[in-house]
Amino acid sequence: MDKIKNRIAIIGSGNIGCAIAEGLLDAKIISANKLTLTKRNLNTLEKFKSIGVTITTNNTDAVKNSTIILIAVTPQKLDSVLDEIKDIINPKKHIILSVITGADISEFKTKLGGNIPVVRVMPNTAIAIKESMTCICANIEDVDSLKIAQNIFNTVGKTAIISEELMGPATALVACGIAFFLRAIRAAGQGGTEIGFHAEDAIMMAAQTAKGAASLLANGGYHPEREIDKVTTPQGLTITGLNQMEHHGFSSAMITGIVSSAKRAETIFKKNRD
Repeated sequence: MDKIKNRIAIIGSGNIGCAIAEGLLDAKIISANKLTLTKRNLNTLEKFKSIGVTITTNNTDAVKNSTIILIAVTPQKLDSVLDEIKDIINPKKHIILSVITGADISEFKTKLGGNIPVVRVMPNTAIAIKESMTCICANIEDVDSLKIAQNIFNTVGKTAIISEELMGPATALVACGIAFFLRAIRAAGQGGTEIGFHAEDAIMMAAQTAKGAASLLANGGYHPEREIDKVTTPQGLTITGLNQMEHHGFSSAMITGIVSSAKRAETIFKKNRD
């Protein structure tokens, strides 16, 4: 993809906002001087300032000087941010991208005007190294803006266009999922330490093994069980370990965790705004 010519403003540059900025800059699809990051405390953004990114506490100025507005504030701050920028939003100029859990497209259109293009995006923090899985949705009238968002986020990982009602479940599987898989890798590393490896070596070995397993599926499109069958033999080591994990609820725990997070996603936005 060619470099984005329009300026991008990331409103609320916390962990996910900064990860997105890092990914876009690393992918070289936007120049540092065309990116603006906003945050109340600018101390954590100094590394971006040093490479030419504009950092500011002023959301209004950031919006005025940009075309693509990515909103990454916490749900509690959404109303105040929309109130702050609503008078300067121009449907003929701006595109709104939202990464806020639980905030429906209608929330933005009600506050900012029904004609403003709004796209919901749900990446994960692996976007910082261009390995995000990003889910995207928009209303039918905003299909052109959806394509713009997809082109942007395809440069920092993979994307899937989904219906809006699946954005809560997507948050659990994709965004929370990073933590779930990291916890699995940590557990594998702890097991490696118990059987004789130094902790640092065990984590490295577990992480690379997990990366290889994920790549088999992401690149080949095979079902996990097909690849598992390749390394399980009768009375072998792998099947012995797998069965012990299942006896202790490995798959059930992962499924329950994802389902629980998805249910929580249905209520957290409303609770945080009450």
